[in-house]
Amino acid sequence: MKAWEIHPTGWKMIERADGQPAAHEVLIQVKATSLNYRDLSMVRRAAAGKIPQPTIALSDGAGEVLAVGAGVSRVIVGQRVAACFFGHGWIDGATSREKTAGALGGGSADGMLAERVILHEEALVAIPANLTYEEAAALPCAAVTVWHTFFTAGHLKPGDIVLLQGTGGVSIFGVQLAQLAGARSIITSSSDAKLERARALGASETINYKATPDWHTRSLAATAGVGVEFVLEVGGRDTVMQSVQTTRPGGTVSLIGGLTGFDRDPVFRDAAAARGVNVNEIYVGSRADFDNLNRAIALHHLKPVIDRVFPFESAPDALAHLESGAHFGKIVIRHP
Repeated sequence: MKAWEIHPTGWKMIERADGQPAAHEVLIQVKATSLNYRDLSMVRRAAAGKIPQPTIALSDGAGEVLAVGAGVSRVIVGQRVAACFFGHGWIDGATSREKTAGALGGGSADGMLAERVILHEEALVAIPANLTYEEAAALPCAAVTVWHTFFTAGHLKPGDIVLLQGTGGVSIFGVQLAQLAGARSIITSSSDAKLERARALGASETINYKATPDWHTRSLAATAGVGVEFVLEVGGRDTVMQSVQTTRPGGTVSLIGGLTGFDRDPVFRDAAAARGVNVNEIYVGSRADFDNLNRAIALHHLKPVIDRVFPFESAPDALAHLESGAHFGKIVIRHP
């Protein structure tokens, strides 16, 4: 089978021998994968020598069950499934270092950018009937992150207001899931065209942060000075202080992905404490979160926003498109 591995020079297509599923394992014909900003980080880590051995790229993928090993009971041959970001590490409950140690495509475990993969049966969820493989492949990291942030960790309620940064996968799922919950969303971008698309998708307020560098003042004005209940913080050091300033006392700034530990920065910590703002570090979510998300998707006929679909042979072009920042929603790779 063909696969794309993470190497110090970027992604490299290789051939690997097909395997057979052992007890409680499942062989999957991968139909589609999708990209996250984490995948750029993995390439950079490999270039810096921080990924010691070649690893198949990408955490997010969906496909069809080809074969099952002895004792498998959660899935059957022919079933459409998606892989969980942490494999079978984090099934339910609170997170822990042990549960999140085996994230797919991150150096410690092979990912999904291959024609076929073998995963433990506990690492899989059924795909909602209303989704294509390409749409299902968009869910495991970005959509589960938003679901966990809003509904498992955050208890989002109708009438709440959330602030979202940029128009990548996490923020666009944020618009969709906030609307599903009866909440309002404010979204920032440097592109008026993207902001118009976000408004058409359901965003209540849009802010061009290039035209309005102090965007937190516009956000506060949109909430009559009260502040928002949630911020999905994906910008890092350039945005996090404004995120605190736009959050109401008792509200939450959720640090998404690659920002783990940043809440221990004394300046940020003191600013959040002075305003009475909670800080959560969010690292995707559990399989239970994924199952709950899929039930909501099926019930409300929600469709992920796909920016562009690349063929398997052009996977590095998909990575370059992600790096350009030109996308709106998710970038997907269709497998042969």
